[in-house]
Amino acid sequence: MIRSILAAFALLVAITTAGNAQVTNLPDPQRPSLKPEAIINGDIVRIGDLVEHAGIVATVPIFRAPDLGDTGAVAADTVLEAVRKHGLIGVNVGDVREVTVTRASRTIPANEIEDAIAKTLSTRFDLGSSKDIVVNFAREMRAIHVEPSAKGEPRVANIDYDLRSGRFEATIEIPAGGGKRSTVQLSGRATATVEVATAARTIERGVVLKDADLIMERRTRTEVGRDVITNPAQAVGLAPRSSLQPGRPIRTAELMKPDLVQRNETVTLVYEVPGVMLTLRGKAAEGGAEGDVINVLNEQTKRTLQGVIVGPGRVAINNGSPRVASNNTTGSIVNANTR
Repeated sequence: MIRSILAAFALLVAITTAGNAQVTNLPDPQRPSLKPEAIINGDIVRIGDLVEHAGIVATVPIFRAPDLGDTGAVAADTVLEAVRKHGLIGVNVGDVREVTVTRASRTIPANEIEDAIAKTLSTRFDLGSSKDIVVNFAREMRAIHVEPSAKGEPRVANIDYDLRSGRFEATIEIPAGGGKRSTVQLSGRATATVEVATAARTIERGVVLKDADLIMERRTRTEVGRDVITNPAQAVGLAPRSSLQPGRPIRTAELMKPDLVQRNETVTLVYEVPGVMLTLRGKAAEGGAEGDVINVLNEQTKRTLQGVIVGPGRVAINNGSPRVASNNTTGSIVNANTR
């Protein structure tokens, strides 16, 4: 019986010990724990940034933060060694092998600085609209990171510009924390450009242009000069006086109204006086657009007349001779009052 009592007591001790061991291994919600990642404001990393429930040592600095906008990693062992020097021990690491540390920042994109330079050049040097100024930096321009608390936009404090070469040197003020500003020195080339219409392919003389025939390309102003088509609407519906080659800016002088009458085309001749309109058949001795004066042949009388093109295949005779009517037996006379 004594042996049974001892066995039962030993079993009870074993169960109690096991239970205590399980309780000891349970995570303590207030136990210092290593964080897997941290976002830092400022240039110093403190214990509390990396360890949850760090207690009175949470504000103690231990590392230097990455540069603004950068991310780095610190090995868990390195963190434990650093915090142990300040009396923080028993940190729960869990499965964290390293801590990712990111320095918080506000990002100023490179295009904001480009825009600031273009607007300044547009105003000070009369280069036209800022949206038509292309800015190229001497070195690759990347986004600039500033403190999250920094307010305001980048601005050009000073700029020198050579109109002939397009080169510039500029001092840019960048907002910083605490209402302060830092400066950045930049250089490069800025060019005033314009969008011009070019032919999408070779287009022969007289072909009426459509939107699909045109490609808008950006060129420097000095390259294209004046008298170029800068809007597709200026060219659509017109026709080239001679063939257009692809990739070359189209000039207004190269376009004309499309021919409404072709050479040797059979046309309708129209002779009109108050109350009477006579139409007869003729042949165009030359082509032309609306409003052009051309020579036409009256096929019945074999006489050459002059007329104005008033529509596709229609020529208004400006020869006031009434003999046109008497010599044409196949023409038709329409009373103007009954039309």
